[in-house]
Amino acid sequence: MKEIFPQVTVDAKVQFGKPVITGTRVPVEVVVGHIAAGDTTEAVMKEYGLTRAQVLAALKYAAKLVGEEMLIAK
Repeated sequence: MKEIFPQVTVDAKVQFGKPVITGTRVPVEVVVGHIAAGDTTEAVMKEYGLTRAQVLAALKYAAKLVGEEMLIAK
């Protein structure tokens, strides 16, 4: 298991190596997907047994990835 961002880890044996919330099997993409779909932070926390800090960590990690991605407009 390797921490790649605060509260986000990857492990080839967990969720096929996708980034998950540390100490859980909840993929970051699931958390971000729920928020993007309009679910509240509280709903995601309740559904997956996460803390507010864990949900925010998933969002911060996703924002970091988007910020690192270079897109070239044509």
